[in-house]
Parts: sequence; structure tokens; C-alpha cells
Amino acid sequence: MKYKQQKFKRVQISKDVVLKSGLEEVIYKFLNNNNCMFKYEGIKITYFQPEIKKTYTPDFPIDGCFIIETKGAFNSADRKKMKLIKTQNPKLDIRFVFSNAQTRIGKKSKTTYAKWCTMFGFPFHCIQSTKETFPKLWLEEIINKQKEIKKLINIEQTKKLVKALN
Repeated sequence: MKYKQQKFKRVQISKDVVLKSGLEEVIYKFLNNNNCMFKYEGIKITYFQPEIKKTYTPDFPIDGCFIIETKGAFNSADRKKMKLIKTQNPKLDIRFVFSNAQTRIGKKSKTTYAKWCTMFGFPFHCIQSTKETFPKLWLEEIINKQKEIKKLINIEQTKKLVKALN
């Protein structure tokens, strides 16, 4: 029987969570340590690749905010997929965290991951150039939006309680 090489470095976080890369592990731990509400690969997004129905499972869909996709390598198939998803789901806010956003998309190309994101309207963060695991502004945005959601949930729960008591 031939040995089949594993496609990704697997990182087991818990019984139910197995991450696909070291970068995903860094972002997972960062979001957890900052009390952000999310579920790793917690949603599936349907899109069509010319007449073929596919699903995309984002790395970190942040509850009530945006989607974080982590990338060490950002190959042609991934770039094509992300353009299709954005075109077919324009309300989705998909943001990238790259190990190095200055990596070129191909050996002969002058286009970097950062330039590609800018060209196609995807916000991105580069760990290597900023020396930060995650952008402070994104974290503030998550915290503020999730506080608002918690307030709304508390208001709704209070209304239901008052209604039940009357």
C-alpha cells in the first residue's frame, strides 16, 4: 500500500476542531484569547463555478461581523474561487490574513497577494510586514459589533420575560 502524503499540516485544537495549518492555529488562538465569537469553518457558502454548484467553507466566520480567510499560499484556483464568491455574494465581507502579502501570485508575475486583494476589493492583513497576528482595527470592530449583538439579545430576552410576566 502506497503512503499518501497529507495535504495540510493538521493541528488538533480540541476533540471537534482540527485546523489545516499553523497560520489557522495562530488566528484561532488569537480570536479565542480575545473572546471573539466564531466557529471554525462554521458556515458553508454556495457558489457556482460556471454551472457547477460548489460550497465554500470559510476559515473563520466571525459572528455578526465578517469572514476571515487565512492564507499562506494563495494559488490560482483559490483566487478564481474568491472572485466568483464575491461576485455571487456581494454582501459578504471576506477579509484575508496572509503570512506574507508581498508574495507574488506567480513566478513571472509582478502582482502580489496584497495587490490582487486591492484590485478585487478584499481587505487584507500581512503578518510578516506588520509583525501583528491580527489587525487591531478589525479586533475593535468585532468587539464593538458583538457587544451590540449582545445588547440586542438582552433587550429581546427582557421583552419576552416582561411579556411572560404580564
